[in-house]
Amino acid sequence: MPNNQTKALVQGSMMVAMFTILMMIATYIPIIFIIALIFSPLPIAWYSAHYKRSASIFVAIVGCILTMLTSGLFMLPFAFITALLGVVIGNGIQLKKSKLYLFMSTGVAVLLSSALVYLAFVQIAKINVVEISLKVARDSYEQSNELAKSMTGQYAFQPEKLEATLRAMELTVPSTVTISAFLIAFIVITLNLPILKRLGLAVPKFPAFQHLRLPRSILWYYMIILCINLFIRPEAGSMLDVIVLNVSYILWMLFILQGIAFIHYFIATKGMPSVVKWIATILAIPLSSFIILLGIIDLGFDVRSLVKGKTKE
Repeated sequence: MPNNQTKALVQGSMMVAMFTILMMIATYIPIIFIIALIFSPLPIAWYSAHYKRSASIFVAIVGCILTMLTSGLFMLPFAFITALLGVVIGNGIQLKKSKLYLFMSTGVAVLLSSALVYLAFVQIAKINVVEISLKVARDSYEQSNELAKSMTGQYAFQPEKLEATLRAMELTVPSTVTISAFLIAFIVITLNLPILKRLGLAVPKFPAFQHLRLPRSILWYYMIILCINLFIRPEAGSMLDVIVLNVSYILWMLFILQGIAFIHYFIATKGMPSVVKWIATILAIPLSSFIILLGIIDLGFDVRSLVKGKTKE
């Protein structure tokens, strides 16, 4: 037991040192700030995969304290978020959870920790980053509009449409933040898990993207949203309207993913070159309305078996 405790202490110290160095690199070498942050959960994740949760949390806390002492108070929020990600990822690996579980838990961890950091920043610094960002966006759009007016005699954006766009941006902040959090989580686990595998950990794998099948319950959520829009018609700017708008935004993104997955499945089943998948994925952006419909059809009906059956014939 003493030997195990000594080993845990030594390895914990090493992982804290590695974590602190990565945070210092992010601080003092701005050109690789993002890269250093993406890989900073790695040492905490490795330790968390080998030792119990309480020890992992202690190592993460020590890493955050040392980061604050060596890199300044500015890096503490980043250290808090990335250290938490390391604990969540490592704990999921230790419990032999699926990669989907890792993705969801990591996404929730990013979302909640970012929310805590934001609330703390607002309370301490009395600065609302979201309001400032929206004001900067509004000023930028208005300056572009005035420049277009002076050069061409016409507005690039009609004032009514510009106001509607800015209002939509303001109302969809919750869904934008949520989608961004899960995108960050996906990037972090996609880049860190292969390294953890090389370090001897049994990491889970995602099935091929073409086999993605979202829960069919998502269709029921979409039906509820449609019914609210059709029959209740919430007042613009009301709480219900904001909720419906943000949930709709998230559901549309999920349906787009499902639609692209179906296209990948169709291309693979037909034996087309892989480059066709990339082209189809790029074209999915301007054809998002069609892709959403395709995703709904793929989720609601067994279209894939029909495609497979036709291919066999």
